[in-house]
This record gives sequence, structure tokens and C-alpha cells, in this order.
Amino acid sequence: MRSFSYGRADSVQSAVKDIAGNQAAPDAANATVKLVAGGTNLLDLMKADVMRPVRLVDITRLPLKTIEETAEGGLRLGALMTNADTAYDERVQARYPMLSKAILAGASAQLRNMATNGGNLLQRTRCYYFYDTATPCNKREPGSGCGALHGVNRIHAILGVSEHCIAVHPSDMAVALAALDATVRVTGPGGERAIPIGEFHRLPGDTPHIDTTLRADEIITGIELPAQGFAAHSTYLKARDRASYAFALISAAVALELDGGTIREARLALGGVAHKPWRDRAAEAALAGQPATRDSFRAMADAVLRDAKGYEHNSFKIDLARSVILRAFEEAAGLEPS
Repeated sequence: MRSFSYGRADSVQSAVKDIAGNQAAPDAANATVKLVAGGTNLLDLMKADVMRPVRLVDITRLPLKTIEETAEGGLRLGALMTNADTAYDERVQARYPMLSKAILAGASAQLRNMATNGGNLLQRTRCYYFYDTATPCNKREPGSGCGALHGVNRIHAILGVSEHCIAVHPSDMAVALAALDATVRVTGPGGERAIPIGEFHRLPGDTPHIDTTLRADEIITGIELPAQGFAAHSTYLKARDRASYAFALISAAVALELDGGTIREARLALGGVAHKPWRDRAAEAALAGQPATRDSFRAMADAVLRDAKGYEHNSFKIDLARSVILRAFEEAAGLEPS
């Protein structure tokens, strides 16, 4: 690990002041001054010499560790609440069970006890080539190439890819937040702003080194959940190589609003398939007014995966995604699994 200086912020404003020098960086992931809370991803990347901040600013003492009711009837999750405290909160479990289930599907109990909500959104890909500094990676070193394109790409993307990057975003929590249409609250030198979760993470395009739309001089302060939590008909389903402490090959957050046996609203967010949690709003809209049957859900899966592209080692993920989508919709609708 390279040497770095260390400081501690005692307010959101002082944290913003500490990172103000990052303004020239393309986004928060490429900043030279980094905020650290749980550190469950950042410190690993520093040890692997993938990330090389010159200064760390400890934000663990900031007052961002509560869950509050919003005026709109939803919840605001503090950015520094741990994943564990969030998942086990009675309000989250009762009103947003899909989110609780997604968080508990991620990492291990020990990591969830340390990892924060803000840090969860900012964690970086687990692509092998990103972590291996001896191999080319456009995300780590723009213009160097993508080792995964013609290398070992079993865990990589099948949607939203580019010729520059086929990495996937690793978060489980972010997938459920995408299905819920959550909002990320951030603060920077210019004050506060709100970023819809669907606009927070980016597809790689020709700038895969830029993960999010969070600016390098901004700090996440909270995540706002809307009043509609789809508590009665929702689920999070994760397919992975082992039962615990494994990232998703495919995951699905499904939410349904039903009127008897008819679908009034359907939402689907996929993890493990793209550089960001994946939603297809046109396919979701096509389910409105349809019967809540396996045939409807199969048609939805086909529509979502119509442009999916497999590579040498990950083509199996297309069929796996179709199965996970169908099973998740069956579970959310209360159907017996096929």
C-alpha cells in the first residue's frame, strides 16, 4: 500500500471542504482525496494498488446514521448507516422487504456490519482484470484495453456493454433501490442535490473509468425511498456460485402491484448483467393490464433480454437470467414455482 495522509471530518461541510481539491477528477471513483467510512472495498483496492488516493478523510463521525420518515411517506436512509442496521430495521423490513432481502444477500455478516449505505453504492467492479494491475483495463487505466473482452469473462456483462468495458456493478442493494426508484441525496460545494438512482450509475460507453454521476467533490448524505414499497408483492432473487459471500451471476428485484389477478404495475431490476442495475421500462410498461401468469412473465423476460450478448464464457447467463426473472416474478405474484 502506498503512503497517504489522514484526516477526520466533523461535519458534512468540512468533508466537502476536504475533497474540494478533487474538482479536476472525472468522478468520485477517480478522486485523489477519498472519503472513508467502512472501507470494505476502498482499502482492498488500495492494498492491491488499484486505487491510489493521496489522502483519506474519515467520515465515520458525521451525523448520517439514522433512518427518518420523509414528508412524502417514505424513508430516508442515512448514508453512514451500516448495511446490517438498515436491513434489520423494522420499518425497512415491513415496508421495503425486497430491499432488506437484497442487502442480506450481499457479502457476509461481518462485512454488512461494517459497510455503509453510501459506500455500497460506490463499490467498484470485481472484474478480475480491474484488480490485476499487470493486465489491461480501461476502467483502471483509460486507453489500455479491456482484458475481459477476449479473456476469462464468465462473470461479465450481457447488457449495455461497449467495446471498452464489459464489467458489471457488484451491489445487491443498488438493484433493489433501482426497482424502488430511490433517490440519492448528495452535498457538494454548490449545496445539495438529488440524483434518481437510475441516473446515479453509468453504462461504460467510451469512458468506463467513470462509474457514477457523483462528482468528485460531493458526498452522499442519504438515500430516499418512495412511499410505495410493494411490500405485498415483491422479492429479490440471487443466483450465485455458492450460497453465501458471492457476487451475483444474475439477480432480480421484482415488484408488482396487482388488482386481483391483473398486473397494474410491474418493475424489474437486474444485477450481474451490466455496468449498472438494469431496468427496461418499456418491457415493464407492456406488463400493465396483463394477467399475472407465467406466460406474461416469460414474455417479459424475453423482452428484457432481446438485446443480450454473451461472450466466450458467459453466454449461459442469458438463459440463467431468463430463469431468474421468471422465478422472481412467480415468487412476487405468489405462484407456485415452475
